[in-house]
Amino acid sequence: MKEIWLCFLFAVAAISAQPGGTASTQLPCDLRETPHGSVCVCNSTYCDYLEQPELNEGSRIVVISSSKDGLRFKVTTGDLSNKAPLVVEDKQSTDENFHAEAIVVDQHRAWLNLASIPQRLFINASVKTVSVSVKRDQRYQNVTNFGGALTGTVSHLLQLLPTELQDHVYKSYYHDDGIAYNSIRTSIGGCDFDLEPWAYNELPRNDVALSNFTELDPRDLQKIEQLKRLKSVARMEELKIMAAAWSAPPWMKTNDRWTGFGQLKSEYYQTWALYHLKFLELMQSKNMPIWAISTGNEPLNGVIGFFFVHFMSMGWTPWQQAIWLSDHLGPTIRNSTQKPVLIFGNDDQRYTFPSWFRKMRSSRSNSLSYLDGLAVHWYWDELVGPQLIDQAHAEMPNMLLLNTESCIGDKPWQTHGPELGSWQRGENYMRAYIQDFQHNFNGWLDWNLVLDEKGGPNYVNNFVDAPIIVNATSRSEIYKQPIYYAIGHFSKFLPAQSVRIETRIEGENNSFSQLSVVGFQRPDGSVALIVYNGQNLPVDVALNDSQSGAFNLLLPPRSWHTVLYK
Repeated sequence: MKEIWLCFLFAVAAISAQPGGTASTQLPCDLRETPHGSVCVCNSTYCDYLEQPELNEGSRIVVISSSKDGLRFKVTTGDLSNKAPLVVEDKQSTDENFHAEAIVVDQHRAWLNLASIPQRLFINASVKTVSVSVKRDQRYQNVTNFGGALTGTVSHLLQLLPTELQDHVYKSYYHDDGIAYNSIRTSIGGCDFDLEPWAYNELPRNDVALSNFTELDPRDLQKIEQLKRLKSVARMEELKIMAAAWSAPPWMKTNDRWTGFGQLKSEYYQTWALYHLKFLELMQSKNMPIWAISTGNEPLNGVIGFFFVHFMSMGWTPWQQAIWLSDHLGPTIRNSTQKPVLIFGNDDQRYTFPSWFRKMRSSRSNSLSYLDGLAVHWYWDELVGPQLIDQAHAEMPNMLLLNTESCIGDKPWQTHGPELGSWQRGENYMRAYIQDFQHNFNGWLDWNLVLDEKGGPNYVNNFVDAPIIVNATSRSEIYKQPIYYAIGHFSKFLPAQSVRIETRIEGENNSFSQLSVVGFQRPDGSVALIVYNGQNLPVDVALNDSQSGAFNLLLPPRSWHTVLYK
């Protein structure tokens, strides 16, 4: 009889795991150990999902937890009126020789320190209590969107998978039972994660009217079909699509090449603006309207980055870009049927802020009036602090602020490609998200939705990591990494129009802390706190909410949590 019940339960779980099904229960992670940590395995018939927790009772508290020892979106519930601490149980390691890296973070600088310490030293250590205040009346920025990128590489890998597994990718990212993304980024033409460099209207050369740019490329038509399926599987009515160009066709550029030191020739400034408009109109004609564009991906790659950047790129100085935006792109878009499309500036690293925009303003005083937002890439954030972002926000407080690209494994000192199951890489994301939202970011768009086991493929062998890795050899499994869950602790539980509220760690003697907290009030009035414990010890978090009062959480080592209550 026991075997019959087990078979029945497994069959129910498998059926409800189907992406088009009506799952009503939590489907747990199928955890698999790897040399770097652990991943959650999905195949055509099973994948882990979590329905949005409900807060039906006024005193109910729900804690969703992930940990280095193997928790993935574990749900713990309690009652705020209960004065005993709510304890999140971990999958504890029993190996006394287990070593873990304790993370010490300075939230006000780009600095961290790793210390490898034997776990056995902590067995009898006392649990530290950290007091955190939550003040709902102190409100900051709204949350707008979360997402990832549908690059040529991602599109190619999705086509390799059986339909059921493709659907699990879509559902895992965009369905409410997944991590509830609402945005996607794509390229206008090719990018560094394509199988070859390409652009529209490569021929005929010197074609100012872009006479050969009359329909979408088959690669974009394939993306459109994938986006249609994504919206259907995820049951989405609206998907915010952000687009950016990496390079013009070589004939428009000073070096007549895809990469290297090269800028747009000034005689093609209006042609390049028309190029963007044509793409927007063609996407609109396929019922895939573009929500926003940027002024171009990483403009410094073609000015100073050409020494180490070998993929598609086109250089701009801020003075040049101000002229193009003010005299060409801005008026072209705003005087067309595509005028609702938002325009984001810079789309490059934090270290360029706010000087890039000051120089644009010095070149064309009205250039920034065409911008709706500021786009930042995260790749050097560990070396450059958030104060530059604070300055930019202070000077341009009405601009949306998005991180529009992030991945790990790109630095010379990092493993190029995936470290499958790495908790440390997930922690890198967790720290970065917390820091950015503490400094007025409205959202975050990650880089490739999926990559293969090597971190590609692409035409320059530029291998990096991704939240979900595809087994491109067997084409039968995908692997959700800790990075995926780190992002999900934000995106899944922070719907658009959530508002950041003040959270403060009380009694800190200095700026160093192994506990980080950022808080939000959601549109339904409930509170969502994201809490990160970066130490090798459990921590007692004494929360004091300005409306709900005091309550305690006992959280396991090396873990992060989303805490929900009214």
